[in-house]
Amino acid sequence: MTTERTEAALRVDPSTTSGEREALEQWLDFHRATLARKCEGLDDAQLRTLSAPPSDLNLLGLVRHMAEVERGWFRRVLAGEDVGWIYSTDEDRDGDIHVTDEDTYDEAHATWQAEIARARTLAATRGLDDLGVGEHRSGRTFNLRWIYLHMIEEYARHNGHADLLRERVDGAAGD
Repeated sequence: MTTERTEAALRVDPSTTSGEREALEQWLDFHRATLARKCEGLDDAQLRTLSAPPSDLNLLGLVRHMAEVERGWFRRVLAGEDVGWIYSTDEDRDGDIHVTDEDTYDEAHATWQAEIARARTLAATRGLDDLGVGEHRSGRTFNLRWIYLHMIEEYARHNGHADLLRERVDGAAGD
């Protein structure tokens, strides 16, 4: 495995020979660290830079969004915890993306990392086939394997957005 240390994140390339659970966890952690890397070295104003009209997408909003996603899938769906939204409201379901001049990366990053830590704790005691005990808005039931795969997909998609946002902010491109 290759390890890269950066200011915001330790990113480890997933093993090419690990078992299923280890591979899922490694890929999810890789994508979590990738999003943190996309935000490295930027100030709050740069992190609030919008992609292109009419989109409200921005790097700070993506970090806040992923905190909401971690909370939703692991705490609400997997564990059945009765927790509210962090940034979104009934009036603004995209409140995670809609940042203001008062919103900071330090706060968003700390919140996101706390949700990741809670997700790891909740997943650690469950098997991949274990079903979530919480309600999903679709009414469907999900096992931990599905949640891991969905989280990898969610991060991969948003890391693609983050690539474009970062390039727009300062021209930095790459992984």
